[in-house]
Amino acid sequence: MDPQALADAVAYGTARGGSGLIVRSGYQVASWGSQTQLYDLKSTTKSIGSVLLGLAIKDGKVQLDTKVRPLLPEIDVTPTDSSTRSWLPLITVRHLATHTAGFEKTGGFGRLLFQPGTKWSYSDGGPNWLADLLTVLYASDLKTVLQKRVLGDLGVATSMLSWRKNIYRPTTLRGFLRREFGSGISASVDAMARIGLLVARDGRWRTKQILPPGYAAQVGTTPAALRDLPLYDPSKYPGAPEDYGFLWWNNSAGILAGVPGDAFWGWGLGDSFILVVPSRDLVVVRAGPAWNDSWGKLTTIQPFFAKVTGAAAG
Repeated sequence: MDPQALADAVAYGTARGGSGLIVRSGYQVASWGSQTQLYDLKSTTKSIGSVLLGLAIKDGKVQLDTKVRPLLPEIDVTPTDSSTRSWLPLITVRHLATHTAGFEKTGGFGRLLFQPGTKWSYSDGGPNWLADLLTVLYASDLKTVLQKRVLGDLGVATSMLSWRKNIYRPTTLRGFLRREFGSGISASVDAMARIGLLVARDGRWRTKQILPPGYAAQVGTTPAALRDLPLYDPSKYPGAPEDYGFLWWNNSAGILAGVPGDAFWGWGLGDSFILVVPSRDLVVVRAGPAWNDSWGKLTTIQPFFAKVTGAAAG
């Protein structure tokens, strides 16, 4: 790392509050703020949910093009939107993981805004149906699955990460506690960095392959089918279909100037993030008070991402 450039990046993060941790080649090289405080990660929860999807694929429980409704008959739209119910059998796991299923923003029981696979629209409803699907496939509370199958191996104790119950849907599904991928996880930056490092290492932790080989590369790149999709609402997240993988944002279209094209990140309201840059062997995490007042703006994270990746250029 370039010492002065690294100090500049840390100063940028420190001045804006919260906590952060920078990991290069598997080693902690810098940090600021509390390393143990749990922060509400908001939509960064989606990216951690993607880890559970990878686990389910490795376990042979589901594939990206699996149709959802035969496995989860509970998937539905609001009673007032029954005219679009005929689209439900078309929904695949891939749709739920890429914001192309058509569900509106709400994390509860929402409408289908368009036929699955024809447009892109940022949603909590789609990822929450994905969480419901995995709950049914594992016949277990996903918090338990995450801790036993992933976090335990990473050295993430239960005191380092919590996951509240689903607040938008009934508490249980088929008798199991219901979690959500739209939001709900609180974690320390230490826990966040370990999850980021798992993804950076292609789903491998030391000698154990936790996720399918190649899955991490998939989540960090944009599927070809997404690149030409129109936005349902062009005023929101312009260019997003080119910049999104499987519940992770990415820089493949160069939306962040001065940041490597292979960078990808989980990102939540208030600017919690897990940034992974394979070409720099870099993982950077941050959580705490909001850096900006408008979710989806790039004007605050771009300078920091450019500074910290520039510090790791050597």
